[in-house]
Amino acid sequence: MKHKQNDVKMLSYNRNFKLILLIISSAFVVSCSSSVRFSDSGDAGYEDNLSKGEVFYGKASYYADAFHGKRTASGEVFDMNKLTAAHKTLPFDTILNVKNLKNGRSVMVKINDRGPFAGSRVIDLSKAAAQALDMIRDGVIEVEITIME
Repeated sequence: MKHKQNDVKMLSYNRNFKLILLIISSAFVVSCSSSVRFSDSGDAGYEDNLSKGEVFYGKASYYADAFHGKRTASGEVFDMNKLTAAHKTLPFDTILNVKNLKNGRSVMVKINDRGPFAGSRVIDLSKAAAQALDMIRDGVIEVEITIME
C-alpha cells in the first residue's frame, strides 16, 4: 500500500514539474519575441511637437554606399546623391535646413527615413547633403536644424 502512495506522489510531482517547466518555457519564448519597428502606414506613431521655424541642435552623421539603392522606412529607394535625411521622429517629407556649425554651410533636406540609431546623433544625412556641408572628412559634426515645412 505504501508503494502505491509513493507512485501517486511521484506522478503528481512529475505533472507539477512539467507544468512549471511549460510555464517557464512559454514565458521565455514570449520575452524573446520582437516587436515591429515600423508600421505599414508610414508615419503612424511618428509625431513631433516641433513646428515650422523651430530650431534644434545636435550631432549629424551621414550614410551612403552600404544603403544606396535600398528601401527607406518611407518606402522610397535611398539615393545617396539626393538631398535626403533620416530622423527618428519627424514626419516623412518634412523639409529641414541643416547648418554645419563649424563652417557655416547649409543644405535643405527632406526626411525620408528613420534613424540615426548610433550614439547621440539627431540626424543622418545622405552623402550629397554631407558633401554640401563639407563634412565627409569629419564624419560627425555639430549642426543647427531648422524646420522649414
